[in-house]
Amino acid sequence: MQIGPYSIQPAVALAPMAGVTDKPFRQLVKRLGAGLAVSEMTISDPRFWSTAKSRTRMDHSGEPDPISVQIAGTDPAALADAARYNVDHGAQIIDINMGCPAKKVCNVLAGSALMRDPLLVARILEAVLRAVNVPVTLKIRTGWDARHKNAPEIARIAEDAGIKALAVHGRTRDQHYTGVAEYATITEIKAVATIPVIANGDIDSPQKAAFVLHATGCDAVMVGRAAQGRPWLPGRIAHYLASGELLPEPEPAQVRAILIDHLHALHAHYGEESGVRIARKHLGWYAKDRPENAAFRAVVNRAQTADEQLRLTRSYFDALAAGVAPELPVAA
Repeated sequence: MQIGPYSIQPAVALAPMAGVTDKPFRQLVKRLGAGLAVSEMTISDPRFWSTAKSRTRMDHSGEPDPISVQIAGTDPAALADAARYNVDHGAQIIDINMGCPAKKVCNVLAGSALMRDPLLVARILEAVLRAVNVPVTLKIRTGWDARHKNAPEIARIAEDAGIKALAVHGRTRDQHYTGVAEYATITEIKAVATIPVIANGDIDSPQKAAFVLHATGCDAVMVGRAAQGRPWLPGRIAHYLASGELLPEPEPAQVRAILIDHLHALHAHYGEESGVRIARKHLGWYAKDRPENAAFRAVVNRAQTADEQLRLTRSYFDALAAGVAPELPVAA
């Protein structure tokens, strides 16, 4: 899949997810085989760009190309400024968020709420494309609700404006993440689009990815929540699509190595205090399919230092690798 000058190989992308797709997670998923990892959204309001949180989000040093940064907002001029600002800080692709279903985003008419106003969509795309000289992509849903599935209309507007690729989540805004994603609307868009179309929604296995690509004719797939705690999933999907071979899920020893690297990266990126706190949700996701998950989380969530968090995690996964039930130590 080609996005401007960038060849996305393999054509498997990590979806932007607020509070998830930070730099440590993007780097990890790319290292494990994803072709593209889109950053969590950056708000277009410049009052927040200088905060410690925003500066951390805008740190792209050491990331492999291409660096794709998602921006969110509702005002065309503000989004244009945000696009310029992020390009100045390392973004090589700008992605516009018109798919987020969160109430706090939609209540200010941003995210998927923008799909209710095609004229505003066109103004936003025109402003952002005029503001930067890097490829601009767009992420949308199928519509606001079942009665207003206007994604094909928004797709036409996007292509006419000069958007270089379009990601479509197969749910309406009112579904949030409930129910089952549908791919008929994505298929309809792909049938007439000349730009790359990326299918998103409920892609949780290599087999599902292959099914969705075949059903929709899309150019790529985008993996979201299924990669939480399974950062190797996009790489497993890519391997299956290329070879037809289904790789096994990693053994506990492999998971341990991946997770310890992830923890070190989180501690280094955020600093010890914030890194330990942010790591807790990732630890829960890694262990979510284990019967002792609740006990593991209860212990590890009490860790206050990086060393303590690493020690408890190593102990847990060492036991799994040895094939014995983990004896969860007490946090110091």
